[in-house]
Amino acid sequence: MPPKLVSHARIMTIERHILEEQKIHPEATGTLTNLLYDLALAGKFIASNTTRGGLAEILGETNEVNIQGERVMKLDQLADQTIYRMNDHTGRLAAMASEEHEGLLPIPERYQTGKYVLLYDPLDGSSNIETNTSIGTIFSIYRRISDSGPGTMEDCLQPGRNLVVAGYLLYGVSTMLVYSSGSGVFGFTLDPDIGEFLLTNDNIQIPKKPKYYSVNHGYQKYWGESMVRYTQYLQGLDGQIPPLSLRYAGSLVADFHRNLLEGGVFYYPADHKDPQKPSGKLRLLYEAAPLAFIASQAGGYASDGHQNILDIVPTSLHQRTPLFIGNRTLVEKAEEFIRQYGI
Repeated sequence: MPPKLVSHARIMTIERHILEEQKIHPEATGTLTNLLYDLALAGKFIASNTTRGGLAEILGETNEVNIQGERVMKLDQLADQTIYRMNDHTGRLAAMASEEHEGLLPIPERYQTGKYVLLYDPLDGSSNIETNTSIGTIFSIYRRISDSGPGTMEDCLQPGRNLVVAGYLLYGVSTMLVYSSGSGVFGFTLDPDIGEFLLTNDNIQIPKKPKYYSVNHGYQKYWGESMVRYTQYLQGLDGQIPPLSLRYAGSLVADFHRNLLEGGVFYYPADHKDPQKPSGKLRLLYEAAPLAFIASQAGGYASDGHQNILDIVPTSLHQRTPLFIGNRTLVEKAEEFIRQYGI
C-alpha cells in the first residue's frame, strides 16, 4: 500500500507565510518580506555554526571586549558579522545597531539606503556557549523617521510601540524562529533535511494558567523587599496561588520561549549589586522591547516594574532596564509589590 501523501496545504514555509502576511497589507512593497527572509537565512548560517562550534574551532573568546564590558566570544563575533553582512547591501535598511557595538552601524556609502532600521542582539546567552546550552538571536525592525540618506540615531531610539517586526531565533535541540509583525505570533522550526523553516506554532498565545517562573536566585541577596515578597508569592508561600516551578537557563531567549509556550513569568529586577547599574541589566532596545512586543501579541505583558516596556522612549542605544515579562496577571502582580514596597 503506497504511503499517504501529506497535503501541501498543510506545509507552510516561512517564505510562504511572510508572503501571505504581505497580502493583508495592500500597500506593502515586499521590502519587509525580503528583509525578514534575509534574517531567516542569517539564522540558518548561525545555527549551522553553533551546532558544529567545537568542530569548526569557533568556541572560546576573542581578545576583544564589547561595549557592555563583556568578553566577546568567537560565535558572538561570527553572528554579529553575519547579520550585518547579510543586510548591509540590500538597499532595505537605513542603518543597523548591534548590542556588540557602541554606535550606529552605517550602511556603506556605495549602497542605497532603505526605509527601515534593524537592531539586534546577535547571540543572546553567549555565556552558555561553552556548556552547549541554548542560545539565541533577537532582532527588531523599525520604520525610519528621517526622510532619506544615512540613518540617524533618532531612527533607532524609538519606543517599542513603533516596532514593525520583532523576533528571535533559538538555537537549541532544534532551531526555531519566532516573530510577530503585529498580527499574532508565529513559530517556525528549521528542518535540517530540506534547509527550510516550517510553521510549527501557529498564532501563539501564552497559556492563561502559568507553569513556571524564571529568575536568577543567585542575586536574591541584592533584592529589595518587593522582590523577595514577589518571589515568595510565585512560590505559593503566601497561599495566594499554587506554587510555580522554577526554570532558569541563563539565556533570555530560552527562558522567554519556554514561558511563551507554557505560561509563566521571567524577571530580572533592578538590584543593589552594582551601583553603576541601578536601572537593571537587560538592554531596552536589543532585548526588552522586542520580546515585550512579542509578549503583547501573544496576550502577555512586559513591564519595568512601573510601566509598560513598550511605552519607554529610549535615550541611548545601550540603555538598560529591569524586566518582568510573561503572563499579564503575574507581571501586574510584580508592579503591585513594587508600588507597595518599593524597588
